[in-house]
Amino acid sequence: MTERSRQDRRAGCGKPNPPETYHPVGSGVTADLDAAVEPLPDAPALLSSPSGTIIRATDQAATLLGASSGGALPGRSLNELLTVEGEFVKPSERAEDVWFRVLSWPNRGNPKLTVTLLVDVSDLMTPSARTLANERRKLQDAQRVAGLGTWEGNPHTNTLRLSETLLEITGTPPGTETTYEYYLDHIHPEDSPRVDRCWQELIDNHVPLEIEYRYIRPDGEMRILLAHGAVITDVADRPLLVGTAQDVTEQRTAVTRMERSSQRFTDLVSVVPVGIGLFDETERLVDANDAMCELLGYRLQDLRGNTVSGITHPDDPWNGLGGTELRHASSDRREEPLQRMLARSDGRPVYCELHSSLSVRDDGTKSWLVVFQDVTERRRNAEALRFQATHDELTGLPNRAAVKEMLGNMLAGGDPDRIAVLFCDIDNFKRINDSLGHDAGDDMLVALARRLEGGLPDGCIAARISGDEFVVICADVHEVGGTDSLATRVAGLLRTAVPVHGQLVRVSASIGASVPDGSDDGADLLRFADAAMFEAKRGGPGRVSLAGPSLMASADSQLHLEGQLREALHHDQLTLYYQPVVDRHGAIVSAEALLRWPHQERGLLSPGIFLPVAEQGGLMRDIDRWVLRTSLREAAEWPGSGATAVSVAVNLAGMVPGDHDFVDYVTDCVNQAGISWDRVVLELVESSLVDLPSRARAAMAELVDRGARFAVDDFGTGFSSLARLKELPAQIIKVDRRFVADIHSDRSDFAVAKAVVDMADAMGRSCIAEGVENAQQFDTLLGAGVTKHQGWFFSPPVPASEFHAMLVEGSLIGARGPN
Repeated sequence: MTERSRQDRRAGCGKPNPPETYHPVGSGVTADLDAAVEPLPDAPALLSSPSGTIIRATDQAATLLGASSGGALPGRSLNELLTVEGEFVKPSERAEDVWFRVLSWPNRGNPKLTVTLLVDVSDLMTPSARTLANERRKLQDAQRVAGLGTWEGNPHTNTLRLSETLLEITGTPPGTETTYEYYLDHIHPEDSPRVDRCWQELIDNHVPLEIEYRYIRPDGEMRILLAHGAVITDVADRPLLVGTAQDVTEQRTAVTRMERSSQRFTDLVSVVPVGIGLFDETERLVDANDAMCELLGYRLQDLRGNTVSGITHPDDPWNGLGGTELRHASSDRREEPLQRMLARSDGRPVYCELHSSLSVRDDGTKSWLVVFQDVTERRRNAEALRFQATHDELTGLPNRAAVKEMLGNMLAGGDPDRIAVLFCDIDNFKRINDSLGHDAGDDMLVALARRLEGGLPDGCIAARISGDEFVVICADVHEVGGTDSLATRVAGLLRTAVPVHGQLVRVSASIGASVPDGSDDGADLLRFADAAMFEAKRGGPGRVSLAGPSLMASADSQLHLEGQLREALHHDQLTLYYQPVVDRHGAIVSAEALLRWPHQERGLLSPGIFLPVAEQGGLMRDIDRWVLRTSLREAAEWPGSGATAVSVAVNLAGMVPGDHDFVDYVTDCVNQAGISWDRVVLELVESSLVDLPSRARAAMAELVDRGARFAVDDFGTGFSSLARLKELPAQIIKVDRRFVADIHSDRSDFAVAKAVVDMADAMGRSCIAEGVENAQQFDTLLGAGVTKHQGWFFSPPVPASEFHAMLVEGSLIGARGPN
């Protein structure tokens, strides 16, 4: 130490302390000093605020810190003036080698302020002492980083001395008198008996101490400490207890978290309702959960050691888990789960969806974690749904969708030239259905389906594609003797007597056949066979026809016409004609809307030409809607009102009262047209009104309640018409033209017409005679009691504009004929 340093020390420690200088720093500090403040000691001392700002300083402290006087230090920061190196500090602004030990305590007058005493230890800081202090600092830093503190215990005085790091770990304030009892009181109550036993074993038997326990700090925070201890002797050969205590809270928390996570995983694996198996590198099962054992019907001890191939069903060519890994690695996108067929212990197959993951164990070996989800029931349900989608509900035969799929597969592979398609339509099935009922018709269809299934040769498949239409597909017609031979055999199967509801009903079928001509697809084969069936039906029941080039050309023409009709309907290119219905005086009371198609190439087409095409193409419903909407809109513009307003009648074939939206659509059309309900007449053929379900009757009744009327068209052409007249939910009966044509010369026709009129009148219904073409028919009908007539004798169907003019003219009889 230099002479100047010694003089400075003497100046700071030996002379009387001059009066303190006070300089307030900031309003907060001023407020703190309003309270009584204990004077600083006669020594190098500083008074600082909670933030470390110096408020007062003695001249001795100023001298040691290199300042001119104590009054120069207020407002300065302790951190600015002092440099800390381990347990010693030195002034930051002095070049001399000066070292201090720092002692601090709260000011007794104002505990918010801190008194700091600087003790000069420069004489003690020899190079070796400085090195030792530096090493001690490094040791303390290392202990602090490791969370490791040291302790010494004196068994004779029962005192403990904790290192600075251990004081920080345990939250013990410096200067606290620590005894064994003090320390034990802060150990968790559940751990303290165990710690006490180990402590006594260390003292009594010198058994080294190693124990982990929970320590509760004075601030309430709990830490987990791992303590080691042993017995040594001091210089006087007296026993001394020494050891370490390490804060392992974070490590134990992490381990606990991992253990809990692992336990949760184990618990999850055990309770999930899907099978989970762990396989080693050789794909042998190492472990499995209860669900896996239950899935395969094995006990765990019997299941362990089985390979993947050992639990796979023989019918499933599974490559093993390695193929799964390659499959997942081959694409970045998420693959669909694999489905595999496993074998239960009883040999029954079980379908599983696999989710696998390749992981590595702690020892570095690979393992497979595989989840097996039982999808047997789901697969069975999917197959059932697919069966429902591809098979007829009544007969169980394949349906139209299945036929198209089968034909597509046959034409794509093998020898398509050997394929044959037979289209079969049961003759007069509608008559059977109407006379015996729908249940009887269903029984007959089932019986015929079973005959086809049992009687067809190998390689042939029967299907039902609609009501009374069956299809037979043959993959190799050469194997069964050719198309003619196959058609003859099928006709024989369908020409039989079927017992239905106690009656023996004889049936037959019209059959059309088609074979590929090199460019046909499945839809074409069906279409050509269908066209050939219609050709056969024209020749009479039980006939067979083969689709030749001319017929196929005609079918193609029909298909082309169907496309044009769709376009015309979509672009509103159809038109309506109206044929009037007159009373006995010739006054027009209603008109029937009749559809016409102004074809751009073929001229004006009548319904007889394009409605069969529409029916084949499934357009009848759309056409009915167009006619209903258009006719009501045009009729709303006709002259007349009240009793003189003319009604409009619309024939319905594609729209039926049983449709779910029948009432709503008719209502929307009436409201949009602005026509009154009592001017709306909906015509249905007699057969569609027989055996109506309750839903259809309710729909008709709802519209009748609003004012609409229903008419039975072509009455007298069905079966048991007179007997069922009272059951028909209609207000108007239209006598078919076949009874009108010879009514003036045929007494039978007159008798039928007379009976219908009388019965209708008795039941409060009105009659309209169709097809009145001359005065003789008109006069005879008047004599039979018919009051409303329709036919060319009065007017042919005319365009809307011409019919509008006709309404203005009035009665038609004077202009058309006698009377």
